[in-house]
Amino acid sequence: MKTIAFSLTMLSLVGCSQASLPVSSMDLSDYKGSGAISQGPAKTIIKNLYECDRGRARIAGVGEVQDVNGNVWVVPGVNHFTSAPISSDLHNECTGYRPNSLSQVNLNKVPVVEVDPDGEIVTGYIFADNYFELYINGVMVGVDSVPFTQFNSSVVKFKVKKPYSIAVKVIDWEENLGLGTESNRGSNYHPGDGGFIASFSDGTITNADWQAQTYYTAPIYDLTCLVEPNSLRYSKTCSTKGVDNGSNAYAIHWKTPSNWQAQSFDSTDWPAATTYTESVIGVDNKKAYMNFREKFAGAGAEFIWSTNVVLDNEVLLRYQVK
Repeated sequence: MKTIAFSLTMLSLVGCSQASLPVSSMDLSDYKGSGAISQGPAKTIIKNLYECDRGRARIAGVGEVQDVNGNVWVVPGVNHFTSAPISSDLHNECTGYRPNSLSQVNLNKVPVVEVDPDGEIVTGYIFADNYFELYINGVMVGVDSVPFTQFNSSVVKFKVKKPYSIAVKVIDWEENLGLGTESNRGSNYHPGDGGFIASFSDGTITNADWQAQTYYTAPIYDLTCLVEPNSLRYSKTCSTKGVDNGSNAYAIHWKTPSNWQAQSFDSTDWPAATTYTESVIGVDNKKAYMNFREKFAGAGAEFIWSTNVVLDNEVLLRYQVK
């Protein structure tokens, strides 16, 4: 499999700044990549996908933003939250479902999605920052029960024969739609970070053998910081600082392949996923993760994302189980 392997365990540290990062004066032709450029905030088309019953939660809005050529993009990404089966909870602060360990979870109540009638039942344990949609051989198995926050974890079951493909859309949600930012760490426009980890009862775990391709990157304040060697959409040198006014930021969008989740989809030119440590993702205070750690890092799984866990807000993941 031809992939571009990167062993980065951490990109630029997310810094805090009360100063603004004004967009530098430049021609749009300074961007040499293959994506579409938009600038400024999106128009809100869905105010909030989910009402969290308990605790502080961020609004999971959806927006549309127009690029410089007049094309319209959905941000932070096209999703099936309102139409797809919702995955079962391992832990969900919003509903008050807070088991302290896996022994308190009734796995017998988890529905089984049939991919192959003569397959074997596989159980998957998933923690996503913030949102995931899971496909097995192109069949939708389930989506995250909470799009943004509070943080939650999920369990799914599916019946399948080997070999099979896993395809996952992951989204790091945004408060400032079209700008890839949220109010955080003393800044009104601070880029958030993502992260995805999963293990499955057949021994499959997330690691650098997976593939990850980026489809939405923001905020960008200098278009010259973006490069695309081969199929890699690379933004390591771009600023990840929070600012007081980031409403003029650029965003870069790529069209999602129509059949990216299909078993037959050819992703051989996608980059390898980048792995991240628990400390980089910051899960030591997340009960939705720590209460079931034995099914995540304890099972050998690693957090994965694209090469920029801060600026890349919509990422597609694929893995072939043999």
